[in-house]
Amino acid sequence: MQRHLRVGWWSFLLFATFGLILESLHGFKVRAYLDVSNETRRLMWTLAHAHGALLGLVNVLVGLSIRILPDVGHARRRLVSAALLAATVLVPGGFFLGGVVFYAGDPGLGVLILPIGAVSLLVAAFLLARDAGSVSSAAAEQSRAGRPPKR
Repeated sequence: MQRHLRVGWWSFLLFATFGLILESLHGFKVRAYLDVSNETRRLMWTLAHAHGALLGLVNVLVGLSIRILPDVGHARRRLVSAALLAATVLVPGGFFLGGVVFYAGDPGLGVLILPIGAVSLLVAAFLLARDAGSVSSAAAEQSRAGRPPKR
């Protein structure tokens, strides 16, 4: 789907930029980021950066997979798409919000949205994996050539 390619590359750009900002905070020795008392913030924001960049690439991969194998995820494409997009926002968002305000080493309440995103990601991955296993390579070749698959 075109949407996943767009969302994926923009997410990757956003979270790669966020990673550059985190590296700058390290480089300039910003105490609000590096002090031992802010270890939770540093961990949460690092996790937000890593998961966000990875989920951006997963969106690109899904977008390209659907182009190559159009039957993958076709039956539940809206559910797969919505679940993957929700995961792309909620997983890194939960990590980021968990690091904005934290309590004595525990992440803030924003981290509570993270499990919803994680379950959404697992739902999308399961549906895609299940459908990818049922699409034969011959059907994929025929769909690329514009012919209906043989049954």
